[in-house]
Amino acid sequence: MRVVFMGTPDFSVPVLTEIIGQGHEVCAVYSRAPQPAGRGMELRPSPVHRTAAQFDIPVFTPKSLRNAEAQAEFAALGADCAVVVAYGLILPKPILDAPKLGCFNLHASLLPRWRGAAPIQRAIMAGDAETGVMVMQMDEGLDTGPIGMAERVTIGPDMTAGELHDALMKVGADLMARALAAVSRGSLVFHAQAEEGVTYAAKIDKAEARIDFLRPAAEVHNLVRGLSPFPGAWFEADLGRGPERVKVLRTKLAGGSGAPGTLIGDGVIACGEGAVELVQVQRGGKAPMSFAEFARGARLAADAKFG
Repeated sequence: MRVVFMGTPDFSVPVLTEIIGQGHEVCAVYSRAPQPAGRGMELRPSPVHRTAAQFDIPVFTPKSLRNAEAQAEFAALGADCAVVVAYGLILPKPILDAPKLGCFNLHASLLPRWRGAAPIQRAIMAGDAETGVMVMQMDEGLDTGPIGMAERVTIGPDMTAGELHDALMKVGADLMARALAAVSRGSLVFHAQAEEGVTYAAKIDKAEARIDFLRPAAEVHNLVRGLSPFPGAWFEADLGRGPERVKVLRTKLAGGSGAPGTLIGDGVIACGEGAVELVQVQRGGKAPMSFAEFARGARLAADAKFG
């Protein structure tokens, strides 16, 4: 089929390469515009943009798809379908209606749970034991379209958002390839989403990242792994030079109790209910390190307070 691919981050890249590998004609790629990055703040194309360039596929980076010029340019591509994976722009109705067979989105949750921008992080932060990827035919709503295919993925008790991202990325590429094969045969059937169980995965707010050790240990653990590796949950502690922010990348549930935020063992911090053990942390400007490495470089009192 003649396909327009629309995506931006690393998560989207395996889907693009799988579609190309399956022999579909990717006539154009749409991605977010290059962003300033690095010390020199030079404009850096997105991962999808760079991948498309490797295959000599034309790349479009409009700031919006709501104007007539962008819509006419998209329609002129004459695509059979569009595949959308974490693109980052709203697709208005003229864009949705332009491809002959429609626009298909790969979404990283088991819809209708976790519609929206941050389904991977929100699933872990909520303590979900399972999530998945779904191929949805897009409509004008926020992840409300009918579902054609789905694949479930177990969320391990210590799995981080980064690890789940990578697992779903691989499963999703295969799922979309199978969905397009079925679409090309005219055999893919779509079913409306359930009306019950709708939740929304709002973007992660920076204010959410500070760890509140007054919360139960399970909630602290889920926050840490849901925000790892980025943006990273954090606490402040006096490490000998006044308050310093420390990012926590990995924890595990631990036994013990005490005043919330107090160090009660080797890397173990008491919470409002139970305790967590710091497994991997990161000080500002430093590489990730184990708690033992962290403790050697910090002046921690036996009953140090974290918060």
